[in-house]
Amino acid sequence: MSRQYLVVLGIAFVSAAPLVYAAESQSSTTRLEPVTVTAEKERGPFLPDVQGTAIYAGKKTAVIDVEAQPKIVNNNFRQVLNKTPGLLLSEETTPLLSVGYRGLEPHRTQFTQVLKDGIPIHAEMFGYPESYYVPPLQSVDRIEFIHGGAALMYGPQPGGALNFITKPPATGTPFSAYTENSFGTDELFSTYTGFSGHVAPLGYLGYIHEREANGFRETNSDVEVLGGGIKATVGQTTDSRWTLGYDEYHEEHGEPGGLTKAVTDSEGRDQTTRFNDRFRLERYYGTLLYERDLDEESRFDLRTFGGHYRRYSKRQRGGGFGTLPTGSTATTNAIEEQDFYTFGFEPRFRRSYEAFGQEGQTLTAGFLAYFSDSPREDQRGTDPGADTGALRNKSDREMQYLSLFAEHLFRFGPLSVTPGVRLEHIWQQVKERVNVDKAGSGTPLAEADEFDFVPLFGVGAAYEVTPQTQLYTNLSQSYRPKIFTQAVPTGATNVINQDLEEGKNWLVDVGARGRPWGVVSWDVSYFLMKFYDQIGTSGNTIENVGDALHQGLELAADVDLVGLYDATQGTTAREQIGSISPFFNLMLLDAKFTEGPQDGKTPQYAPQYTMRFGVQYRFQDRVKVNLNSVFVDDHFADDSNLANRTVPSYKVWDLTGEVKVWKDALTLFGGINNLFNERYYARIRSEGIDPAYERNIYGGVRVGMRF
Repeated sequence: MSRQYLVVLGIAFVSAAPLVYAAESQSSTTRLEPVTVTAEKERGPFLPDVQGTAIYAGKKTAVIDVEAQPKIVNNNFRQVLNKTPGLLLSEETTPLLSVGYRGLEPHRTQFTQVLKDGIPIHAEMFGYPESYYVPPLQSVDRIEFIHGGAALMYGPQPGGALNFITKPPATGTPFSAYTENSFGTDELFSTYTGFSGHVAPLGYLGYIHEREANGFRETNSDVEVLGGGIKATVGQTTDSRWTLGYDEYHEEHGEPGGLTKAVTDSEGRDQTTRFNDRFRLERYYGTLLYERDLDEESRFDLRTFGGHYRRYSKRQRGGGFGTLPTGSTATTNAIEEQDFYTFGFEPRFRRSYEAFGQEGQTLTAGFLAYFSDSPREDQRGTDPGADTGALRNKSDREMQYLSLFAEHLFRFGPLSVTPGVRLEHIWQQVKERVNVDKAGSGTPLAEADEFDFVPLFGVGAAYEVTPQTQLYTNLSQSYRPKIFTQAVPTGATNVINQDLEEGKNWLVDVGARGRPWGVVSWDVSYFLMKFYDQIGTSGNTIENVGDALHQGLELAADVDLVGLYDATQGTTAREQIGSISPFFNLMLLDAKFTEGPQDGKTPQYAPQYTMRFGVQYRFQDRVKVNLNSVFVDDHFADDSNLANRTVPSYKVWDLTGEVKVWKDALTLFGGINNLFNERYYARIRSEGIDPAYERNIYGGVRVGMRF
């Protein structure tokens, strides 16, 4: 059966159901005038059982309310993720994001599905699953995180799904606008200007964002970000809604090079070892979302997306771990350019109905079709700062992907059970056009044309002990296919094991959670992740390097002390003095390789504990003050557990605040990152240790208007 036939069959099967249902509904019912009901937004901390066309019953989830925190400058994810256990931030001073999950490698968040409004934003979903772009936090309303295998309906990755939900156009006003400007240490300057409004039936939103800084290293640690976007809606407050979006993002930063532990422990942690290495990123992306409430119990969504992603880097050759480049190769550099042209569409249909004497039985089904064309070129520059050079490698890479998925929520009194299935079809073609290193070795140019079909299954269950307390569990499969460089390596001596299999995983969560009185929330769970046939490198051979077992406990708690006093005593103290909310979360992790070359060793970035706690003060949405901390145990930055790849334990505190001086028209904000000036690092790469920022300060002002 050809891949084109499968795609057409999937489109016809899933798309027909909501269209037929809509036609039947329109022929048998009378459409009344729409009525808009406005209610205060509910902000988690857990996702509801059913939201839109998605089912979250029996799944471990979290909602991060970005608006509830003081203004966060420079996309500081250490502050954003302060209430979410299971995630480890591999910190760096560039705008790029690296987050690990329960002991999985954090580099560019490649084991976690990263989405923006439900749309994948990796450079390429499978062949190059690195997330370089993240939307500016000023444009984000909330972040939804679906843990581990609970994210099966978003993709097969074992690290869950991190979904950035951006702000919708404002309603109730024809025009509103604001500008936010901040300044900080090392010549940090950030500006964000947004405008929004609604003139029925059209809603609109736009923004432009610029950020730049010199960084704390001696030289070549500068950062510059320039981006903007627009969003337009038609029928935003009706039962049939269109949303059109377009974003551009441009980013460049210097890469000052890695250091050694001896240097990072001394006064020389601001040294530069790479004076010409640079990284550039361009992203142009468009989206189209159609949402249709077919009736009170049914909904159809269609997401269409596509664009161009360009990654460029130039890096000086020669040198070792944390040292200056030396030798004959140091007079040249390696230049890498990758382009990603992607297109995808995803229809989803949800139907709720009554059965077994109970309402709320829910079926959701859909498919994701995704296509990418990703040419790559590697060049050799004749000097360390060259922007272009002689062609060394060139390859054409293509990916076609079709995933059919369905879930059903069954309710039996206080018990709910949600089985699900995802059928993965991946076609991957990689063909070398040029490889200078192979030209004289007699090794032929590589070519791979592969098809993988992987069925994945999962089931979640929840039991409502009381209206405020729930037991839950989830058991799901996941997997990670070969990336482009594992299908066709660019090195002259690298070889691929002929029976190379994709990595497979089983993921389990068992826990309990609650939210009594609406002012206390807690979640405690045990997790287990069993990995088979992980792909890695042994010497010059790319092969399945073994199995691993990750297990542990997660605990999260948050309480509004004043709100709790009001709830138990029947008072209104929170209205007079505000809320004081301490929070705490902890992950205890035991991760080991159980078979293969690394048997008995600890996987990289798998500390035995990661702990966060702090307190937030908030007064009538006019004053917000946060004191946050993160404590991380020592751990390794590679799977071989080398001594010079050890990340020592560290503890970091941040203090941020925001005050509305005059309604929404004038707001002052500021903060001190790394309040107690901790000297630490959280990231080690092959070129050395990447030191983290010491104490740094910022402050700013927001000015807005609304008509």
